[in-house]
Amino acid sequence: MVLALLVSGVVVLLVLVGLFVFGLRRRLIQRSGGTFDCSLRWNVPETDPRPDGKGWVYGVARYNSDRIEWFRVFSYAPRPRRLLERASIEVLERRAPQGDEELALLSDAVVLICVHQGTRLELAMSEDALTGFLAWLEAAPPGQRVNVA
Repeated sequence: MVLALLVSGVVVLLVLVGLFVFGLRRRLIQRSGGTFDCSLRWNVPETDPRPDGKGWVYGVARYNSDRIEWFRVFSYAPRPRRLLERASIEVLERRAPQGDEELALLSDAVVLICVHQGTRLELAMSEDALTGFLAWLEAAPPGQRVNVA
């Protein structure tokens, strides 16, 4: 009986510590400002006739000078999972979520189809975050090319 209570207490404590670390990591990512919720689908085939909602990963993106640092939400990693250089991002089109994507993404998401260094990707973010993202892309220093459709 005592052993069962001790094991249960340790399990509850580990779960609470894990949740605390998730929250602390998100706080540290957001501390420097310039963050927004952004789902990512990497290496999307060009001939994707109907998006099925698979492959989306929920994350937080952070502006850092001339790049976007993208962090997975459900991860303990302190470093970004993807780095998107401003000069290498080419926006192809934007669209509303289709079919099962509406269930995989946040309710007010807009999907932005891009190419980054030859890799096709999709970013899903709110309309407000999209406005900021496109303004950040267009605010490139003189001499850098900007590809916004």
